[in-house]
Amino acid sequence: MADYQRPKIFSRKLPQFALQPPFPKKSGKTKQIILFLLTLASTAFVGGYLYSFAVISILLAHEFGHYFMCKKHRVPASLPFFIPMPLSPFGTFGALIVMRGRIPNRKALFDIGITGPLAGLALTIPFLVVGLYLSEVRMIPKGEGVIHFGESLLMSLFTYLIKGNIPAGHDVFLHPLAYAGWVGLFVTALNMLPFGQLDGGHIIYALLGKRSEYLWFVMMPVLILLTALFYHHYLLLLILIFMFGLKHPPPIDNHTPIGKNRILLGIFAVIIFFLSFTLEPIKF
Repeated sequence: MADYQRPKIFSRKLPQFALQPPFPKKSGKTKQIILFLLTLASTAFVGGYLYSFAVISILLAHEFGHYFMCKKHRVPASLPFFIPMPLSPFGTFGALIVMRGRIPNRKALFDIGITGPLAGLALTIPFLVVGLYLSEVRMIPKGEGVIHFGESLLMSLFTYLIKGNIPAGHDVFLHPLAYAGWVGLFVTALNMLPFGQLDGGHIIYALLGKRSEYLWFVMMPVLILLTALFYHHYLLLLILIFMFGLKHPPPIDNHTPIGKNRILLGIFAVIIFFLSFTLEPIKF
């Protein structure tokens, strides 16, 4: 976190720039470029070029949603860092931006938190729909290793609308674009979990303030239970949440209400979380 001089006496009349740390000095983008190219290669290795194009586009939309909203609210932020992971089913562990300094108010916190998932979802849905049209319904081969992807409510809805009822012993074999759409829904759901520095943590804190801690006490046992049941899906996420902390740091202005429109959008975000969440994402 960048060092900065915080005003000794807080005043809501202070201009926004007075509450912000100075923008960090410009640095080279070599790391971001190398990680981006490696992630292109790792996602292409896992799912082919169409999958790579689609999933990278979703991640870019998600992270640049955060980035441009940071710029709007004068919060210093880096360009996205992509995380290649060629040995995983996805070829990547996602992407992130690094924010420096404290966020000025709960409105900015809400805007930064929610814009990423909504921007990513705006590309996820078209890729999913086109991919499902291109996917084939085939008989499940016996005696062969088949990876079954769990279906969220949104995934089930689009599959039913496009493919209808699937006959017994058959399944939808996902086209690379549909697979990227499935990954997009999965990433959206994980980011919307209401913990710490996740997008859901930003949104819930902006909506509830310090009262959001009560929600963590309810959700944490649920996440531990999921880890016990499906440890290979949630263990790493649980470790990361504990590493970065459950609690969300307050913005500089923690008192100004966020307004009715943002509250309604926050309720919509909660609905999206439940529609895109999958209990057991992958079965082998």
